[in-house]
Amino acid sequence: MAQDVEQPVFKKDTFSIARYGAKADGMTLNTRSIQSAIDECHRKGGGVVLVPAGLWLTGPLTLKSNVNLHLLKSALLQFTADKHQYPLVEGNWEGLEQMRNQSPISATKAENIAITGKGIIDGNGDVWRVVKRAKLTDSQWKKLVASGGVLSDDKNTWYPSEGMKKGSKMKNPGVISPEHSPEHFQSIKDFLRPNLLVLTECKKILLEGVVFQNSPAWCLHTLLCDQLTVRDIFVKNPWYAQNGDGIDVESCKNVLIEGSTFDVGDDAICIKSGRDEAGRKRGVPTENVWVRHNLVYHAHGGFVIGSEMSGGARNIYVEDCTFMGTDIGLRFKTTRGRGGIVENIHINRINMKDIVAEAILFDMYYMAKDPVPLSGEQRDAPKVEQFPVTEATPQFRNFSIRNVVCEGAGTAIFIRGLPEMNIRNITMQDMVLKAKKGVEVTEAEQVTLKNIRVITGDTPAGELLNKTYNN
Repeated sequence: MAQDVEQPVFKKDTFSIARYGAKADGMTLNTRSIQSAIDECHRKGGGVVLVPAGLWLTGPLTLKSNVNLHLLKSALLQFTADKHQYPLVEGNWEGLEQMRNQSPISATKAENIAITGKGIIDGNGDVWRVVKRAKLTDSQWKKLVASGGVLSDDKNTWYPSEGMKKGSKMKNPGVISPEHSPEHFQSIKDFLRPNLLVLTECKKILLEGVVFQNSPAWCLHTLLCDQLTVRDIFVKNPWYAQNGDGIDVESCKNVLIEGSTFDVGDDAICIKSGRDEAGRKRGVPTENVWVRHNLVYHAHGGFVIGSEMSGGARNIYVEDCTFMGTDIGLRFKTTRGRGGIVENIHINRINMKDIVAEAILFDMYYMAKDPVPLSGEQRDAPKVEQFPVTEATPQFRNFSIRNVVCEGAGTAIFIRGLPEMNIRNITMQDMVLKAKKGVEVTEAEQVTLKNIRVITGDTPAGELLNKTYNN
């Protein structure tokens, strides 16, 4: 049960960063002062590292066991735009071991940690991100180009630097391998964008009350963690932010995400467990997750599983969430090569409004593209072929989705499995879905729709009572 997710407990001892020489003038680089406060708090058995009101400029910080980093109201922890302050470190990106710039905030194998308060943590992501011309107005685009950087050959994409452009043309340039020398990684350093917060193999974590915004890539990334509570936070990235996910929970267990708001450039609340062979080799599913009372504004998907789900996902409960203007509402995505089993997913009481594409989507042909084509972009339907079933064949099964209301969507329900591995045992019931298109189900079996009312245009498309689709 959600109430069984353990909460961290801290000593009352308080270590103000101002006592360690930090200055809130927006100019002094306070990395050493803030890290000193964290380190001493940790050495003395833990407590609260206090960030008072003010603008505190800093480089990357490492959180330690038994430390609660607490931001008072009107405190702004601003991470520097100076990329030289972020050394290259071994990390993980989209399920693969890769070199990355050190994250603004990170922790590895820490226990009993928290980031709390009413302040803001800003990752200065604009200096790192690629931007597509189609996602800006003409005036915004002209201002961005005038700021510096370089353009793609077709002049439709802006890169902050030549190194970023160079890396974008390579396949998996950050992967740690014998072919990739230190000089190679340095030449594309700008491409290896950090996530704002990365917690790896940590236990008993609390993120509460704080605004996390403007991340270079994913905003919050928890990897191989246990006992994670996320409560009453606001995650904010520009809608044009490439890979600007809200929270990615990867190969974690015992997780509670509640009462939080997301307005981001990619998927909002996302469940992952590694990618392809590396994810299967790790073999750690994300499991025992409760997601409730959250609000999502702009995002590619409101609640999402995949596409990196090669270690599996199971025993996940989503309830009482609202999605306003997301590209897709409930989004479950994978592709051949991933492998992994996603099962025992229970969703109840979801409200949606102005969903651009599908209100509910199951798709096993994920193509690593934005869910809604940009203006002028042409996409062909995938070629349907049957392949042999192997360990690299993904599976979606045993989903229950109930009590969904959607006021406006491109498509009500879309389910597309693989010929060799149908999506199986999906039950949807008690829904009212207003959309331009109704229900499409292919390569699926034991998909049961009970008491579903689909309204297309000004008239009901029909009521689906106890209807079961079989391949």
